[in-house]
Amino acid sequence: MVIDGHVHAGKGDGLTGPWNTDAPLGAYLRRARAAGIGRAVVFPALHTDYGRANLELARVVSRSRGRLIGFAFVHAGRDRGRIHEMVGTAVRQWGFRGIKVHRLDAPATREVCEAARSFGVPVLYDVLGEPFRIELLAQQYPDVDFIVPHLGSFADDFRAHYQVIDQLCRFPNVYTDTAGVRRFDYLVSAVRRAGPRKVIFGSDGPWLHPGLELHKIRLLQLPRRHEALVTGGNMLRLLSKAGRPSLRAVAAA
Repeated sequence: MVIDGHVHAGKGDGLTGPWNTDAPLGAYLRRARAAGIGRAVVFPALHTDYGRANLELARVVSRSRGRLIGFAFVHAGRDRGRIHEMVGTAVRQWGFRGIKVHRLDAPATREVCEAARSFGVPVLYDVLGEPFRIELLAQQYPDVDFIVPHLGSFADDFRAHYQVIDQLCRFPNVYTDTAGVRRFDYLVSAVRRAGPRKVIFGSDGPWLHPGLELHKIRLLQLPRRHEALVTGGNMLRLLSKAGRPSLRAVAAA
């Protein structure tokens, strides 16, 4: 099954750009179905109240008949002191399977990583062109999986792409997604150097066309088993840990 690992859903309240205004799924779902995409990981648009945004997302996910997989969005600064509770509610009550953090809000913290460790979920961390932030996180939390979207930069920063590819090779718990990566040869390099198990298909829907983003994966011309990892197998492997705390989390309890 093809899984889109990077989709936004719901309304934001910033009203300064699409990313914090509205992410309607109607057209996205039609396009994804036409492209052969069976499921999608979704998280809210940027918002000033992620408790509210996650609740609204839970309602969207519950109506999707299993097609959508929720990730809880948290603000590492503003939500300080309640991130464990927010993630716990999302995982236990709503069936969410991961955490989303954005550098535009605040850098990821120990509190975010420890919540991920406790609930056995991956952290999708948009580093906004600053992959150096992954260095310490990946070392301090080797039992937490980190997904760096856009190969580190939605803005085509080749330096960020190079750094993330290097991190994919060095850290077993660091992955990337392909959403919005326009310089195709960096995707080629990521798969060639780090291997197909470290790359996850994502579209950045609904703002980018999922069929077009999936076609980039087809153009990599990978062996069928390797393409299957990128287009769904890798994400399924990471999601399968949800609800199972790591051994370190159990020991610390």
